[in-house]
Formats: sequence, C-alpha cells, structure tokens
Amino acid sequence: MASQLFTPIKIKDITFKNRIAIAPMCQYSATDGFATNWHLVHLGSRAIGGAALIIQEATAVAPEGRISPGDLGIWSDAHIEKFSEINAFIESQNSVPGIQLAHAGRKASVSTPWEGNKKLDATQGGWETVAPSTIGYHDNEPAPVALDKKGIEKVVTDFKLATKRAVEAGYKVMEVHAAHGYLLHQFLSPLSNVRTDEYGGNFENRIRLTLEVVAAVQSEWPENLPLFVRISATDWVEGGWNAEESVKLSRILKEKGVDLMDVSSGALVSYQKIPVAPNYQVPFAEQIKKETGILTGAVGLITEAHQAEEIVSSGKADLVLFARESLRDPNLALTFAHDLDAEITWPKQYERAKK
Repeated sequence: MASQLFTPIKIKDITFKNRIAIAPMCQYSATDGFATNWHLVHLGSRAIGGAALIIQEATAVAPEGRISPGDLGIWSDAHIEKFSEINAFIESQNSVPGIQLAHAGRKASVSTPWEGNKKLDATQGGWETVAPSTIGYHDNEPAPVALDKKGIEKVVTDFKLATKRAVEAGYKVMEVHAAHGYLLHQFLSPLSNVRTDEYGGNFENRIRLTLEVVAAVQSEWPENLPLFVRISATDWVEGGWNAEESVKLSRILKEKGVDLMDVSSGALVSYQKIPVAPNYQVPFAEQIKKETGILTGAVGLITEAHQAEEIVSSGKADLVLFARESLRDPNLALTFAHDLDAEITWPKQYERAKK
C-alpha cells in the first residue's frame, strides 16, 4: 500500500508534496531581528532534505516580542530582503516557505539557551516585558507590565504589519503562535490572565486577543494561502487552559477561516507536569480534528517513519511536524521515504545516494 505520509495534500491554493513539515525552531542567531546565512543554510538544508513545508522559527512582530536578543524579527521593512532570499531558495527545492509570527510576552528578554535562559535586565541588553497580568513566569523575576488597551491595540497592529511584510517576503504559509506560554497563550489561560476587563475572565474574553490577532493577520494575508494557528492544547495544570477549551477555540477559528491547527501543549508555567512519551501530544490533534473537522498538525516526540505514517494513515492528523528529529537529520523526509519504501523525487545533486 502506498505511503500516506508521502501523499500530497492541497490546502487553499498550495499543494504540499507530502505530509512532512519542519516545525518552527528558534536558532537564537539573529542580530536586531535580521536573518543571516545561518538561517539560509538551516532552513534551506531541510528543504533540500525533502520536507514539504519549512516553517521559520518564531519571528517577533516587535522588538519587545523577542524571546531573546538573538530572535528573528519582522518589525522592519529592512528585514524583508534576507527573508526573500531564503524563501526563494526553499521554493527552488519544491518546498513551501512558512513563517510563524510571535510575541513572547512575559517570556521575553532572556538569554539564549546556551547562556542559561536567564532573564536579562537593561544593563544586559534586556527590556521590559508585557503580559495580560502582572504575573511573572518565575516568582523570582521582575513582574511584567500588564498591557492596557493601547498596548493591546499595538500588539494587534504589530501582527498586521508583520503579516504585510511576510507577504512581501514571499511566505506561502502563515502561522500565528498562540502556544508555549507566549503572549497569546498567556491571554488564553486563566493561570496567567487574571484580568477583569473584556480580555479576561470567561472563555470568550480570554480568546478575544487571539481572535483579534487572527483577524488582523487575515486583513493582510491572501485568502488563497493557508493560515495555521499553533496552540498548546493543555497547560498540564489543574485549572489551566485545557483540551475542551482547545476544541472550542479550534471550532471558532475554523468558522473564521483558519485552515489548520498546529497542536502542541504546555510551556505556560514552570510548574507543569508533562507525561512525556512518544506521541504524547497526538491525541489532542486527533481530538480537535475529529470534533471540529479542521485540519490538524501533530508534533512532539515523533521520531520514526512508521510512527509518522500511522498518525497520518489512521486519520489522527493531516500533517506531522518535526523539530528535534529534523535537527538530528536535516534529510529526514529522504530518510523516511527510504524507510517506508516510498518513491519520491530527490535533489539531482543527491540522487547517487538514493539506492
């Protein structure tokens, strides 16, 4: 039987040659938001490696939205030129370039992982962070500033303008980052959002900013190109954002024109307890797909070809996104095709290694 993992899928006007996507992975290697040849080679090599979709790392819509000073940004027109170069190369390999737009909120202004993920103050190149409420990610760090109405409006505008630049840079898939404890997720969860205005309290209020951001993105994003939203399906903490709310949000986003939910989990609070195991997040993608009918992407400790094949062939998700496994093997799609005995087109320059 033919491999389902290597069956094309069409979303809007874009046809993906297989169901393998490279998940956004921060490289912490930018300066003032600018991409470098590191990003060209990192992203380009995974396009050479056969993945259908390459989603660029969380790209900040504003300087204060960066996780670290090394994050990519798209808050300036000057950022567009290098992104365009990278995207043109990805497309030359018959792969689709995507971008994940993000704002880190209270999890911003930290050092790179290899420098300890430490909160940076102004003397260390850091900046003041913002959030729905004055609750820090760690108790021992300065509390973020709670966004007022003007600050919220700026966030929405920043996403809108970033989308306009993304279109100019040639991205063909847009993903809004509302997961992993970053700003939109901070508004979604009652653990980090204790506001008493129209952006806090009940479910409808907590999802308001995410819906406003999606609408702002849609105002600039072409209707014929795919729009994804990444969520954390659960906070893995009692009283936090949960799978039922994720289903409700996904249903609403589908009605509003979102094409695919990229389903991850966790990372909102430091005291979460995650039962990590292979496929541990796949049931959330499956539940959202079955209960809402929206396309889903599965991610999280998916490392083997037959494992990914089963996720797609059994209808648990429509795309499988790879992060760490693709760091270990940039040619992951070529490797998996070999493992599944799937006949695919290799780069001409690599064909002599096919057999």
